[in-house]
Amino acid sequence: MIEFSHVSKKYGRAKVLDKISLTIKKGEFVTFIGPSGAGKSTLVYSLIGAEPIASGSIKIDGYEVNRLQGRPLQYFRRRIGVVFQDYKLLAQKNVYENVAFALEVCGFDRSDIKQRVKEVLEIVGLSKKQKQFPHQLSGGEKQRTAIARALVHYPSLIVADEPTGNLDPDTAQDIIDLLMKINDSGTTILLTTHNTQLVDSIQKRVVKLDDGKIVSDKKSAGYRS
Repeated sequence: MIEFSHVSKKYGRAKVLDKISLTIKKGEFVTFIGPSGAGKSTLVYSLIGAEPIASGSIKIDGYEVNRLQGRPLQYFRRRIGVVFQDYKLLAQKNVYENVAFALEVCGFDRSDIKQRVKEVLEIVGLSKKQKQFPHQLSGGEKQRTAIARALVHYPSLIVADEPTGNLDPDTAQDIIDLLMKINDSGTTILLTTHNTQLVDSIQKRVVKLDDGKIVSDKKSAGYRS
């Protein structure tokens, strides 16, 4: 379970997060929406310990994330998969190598790496693309590679920050469908997006932020802003 308790953060005098309190259950698919500057990305980056908070607490399965530092924080982050808008793939490595690298840096042995990478590439539909390099991939294939890399640690939580922002509508929907498939297997998904049309297709819980505050939190079949 994830728990934000009275979480606040400022950039200078501007409040980016203003006493946010929120609970997310294991296995939920939660989408955060809101205009630019609403606090969506800051909220999810604070969750993975990438953004320090000014006050309050953030807990995941009993770990108080905002108090973790150094090696404990590094180990904790391995429990979370992160997907970015700009993919963050290594240009000099092919699809297989990009995904495998996430395990190599953690000291996994070669046989485990081979098995895990094979499994996640099958899940994301890239088994036949594993020898291709990022410049040979479409935007959707790059994002699928990024999702495979996020999955390869078998995380209980995936944070996807605007993962469809650089994609055309059909490809964006394909990526959302893939995240929903992963969620169906029990993985908690936290998604940030500006795209309310995609949000409607998900039909899961939607949390809307504005000026660093939660202005709505709806568990409904569909959402319209």
